[in-house]
Amino acid sequence: MGNSLIDENTEEELWHEFKQTKSPAIRDKFIRQYMPLVKYVAGKVSVGMPDSVEFDDLVGYGQFGLLDAINKYDPDKNVKFKTYAVTRIRGAIFDELREQDWVPRSVRQKSREIEDTIVELEGKLGRTATDSEIANAMGMTESEYQTTIMKVSGTSILSLNDVWYSGDDNDHMSIGDNIESPSSLNPDVIVEREEVRKVIIEAINELPKNEKMVIVLYYNEDLTFREIGQVLNVSESRISQLHTKANMRLRAKLTSLRKGIF
Repeated sequence: MGNSLIDENTEEELWHEFKQTKSPAIRDKFIRQYMPLVKYVAGKVSVGMPDSVEFDDLVGYGQFGLLDAINKYDPDKNVKFKTYAVTRIRGAIFDELREQDWVPRSVRQKSREIEDTIVELEGKLGRTATDSEIANAMGMTESEYQTTIMKVSGTSILSLNDVWYSGDDNDHMSIGDNIESPSSLNPDVIVEREEVRKVIIEAINELPKNEKMVIVLYYNEDLTFREIGQVLNVSESRISQLHTKANMRLRAKLTSLRKGIF
């Protein structure tokens, strides 16, 4: 992501100075330092988006997230700025995409139909439904179901970044914020916003193995679909499909939990 403009020791000093002074000059230095991060996040988000969504527009939306992150970052909380900023940048991009409502109504409707089917089916089965079971419940062949999944891929990306918790001081939490590496998926170690986190992490743990792996590698390890495909030895389109199915399962599961269905 490019050479660093500020060395690590100097950056730490600048953060503490900025926290006290809110100096425009220091803010500009941080903007220059982390613009490559905005482009990196925008590049990841652009995967699976329709041609109507321009990369440069995503970068522009992400810049607002970067500025928000710079203004709100607290170096005393022992969280790396890069980690904090990625969430803010990605959130700003998805907020703008949602506001534009670029997903066709027919695609949104089909996405909701799939989610509703998953909720109803898994409520009856008491377990994760298979693709063939979901397809059958929708009156489709499994091949038709897989094709439909690809058509709704954009809506699933937005779904994973929906806010599921909103606290004080604009403190939001999405599903994507809670995806951690397999070794750390332990609700017992979570203190802040524990109950919401526990529900989200349990839902992630209940995903089929390959879908869970894609989610973890994409959101926690920052791999692209192509890189994940190389890890799992499958095609990039297959990874996109797994990503979409995982997101829709999470959306359905968490919606039902929020409503008290399960």
